[in-house]
Formats: sequence, C-alpha cells, structure tokens
Amino acid sequence: VQLVESGGGSAQPGGSLRLSCAASGFTFSAYDMSWVRRTPGKGLEWVCGVYDFGGVLEYPDSVKGRFSCSRDNAKNTLDLQMTTLKPEDTGLYYCAKATSTGTTTFDGWGQGTQVTVSS
Repeated sequence: VQLVESGGGSAQPGGSLRLSCAASGFTFSAYDMSWVRRTPGKGLEWVCGVYDFGGVLEYPDSVKGRFSCSRDNAKNTLDLQMTTLKPEDTGLYYCAKATSTGTTTFDGWGQGTQVTVSS
C-alpha cells in the first residue's frame, strides 16, 4: 500500500485548500478511504470518509459544511476540499485506507501533508 498526499500549505482564516492523495499498491476501488488529521488541540481526528463506491460518510461537526471529500476510482485518487478554514484546522493531514468496508480502522497511511491556517 502506498499513499502519497499533496496540496498542503499555508492559508489565511477563511481561505481554502485542496488536498489530494494518490494511491497505489492495492485495488483502490475496493476499499473505503478517509482523511485523518493530527492537530495540536485534538490529537488524531477523523475528518471524512468515502465508501468504495463513492458515497460519503457523515462529516464530524468540526468540519461539516466546510470540508468535502471525494474520490476518483479511475485515477486512484482521494481529494479533500477545505473551505472557510480556521486556525484550529492547522495540522498534519493523512490519507488512510480502511481495513474493510464501513469501518474507520485503517491499515494504510500516507506520510501526511501539513496544513497551516494563520493570519
């Protein structure tokens, strides 16, 4: 399993960033995928998940209405569109492969991409 995140960087509060994860080494379309972040304030936090077929799990309140994740099974990519960013969104964002359908336990992780939100 290889997961490579990209697209992190710095943004001002209220701004936007789009993260992408390129997957290889497994049958991407057969597995649910998620974004998980590690922040100074909350530690490890699940951000969003996409079923193997493309449906999206309910977002946690901390990002609901601001973040949107999606996948392209033809390109083996998972994306995270982040809008109305807040300083508390600062953290290291990981792409993660679920162990099986309908779970948020993971057996594959990327190296992470840093997101920093500050004015």
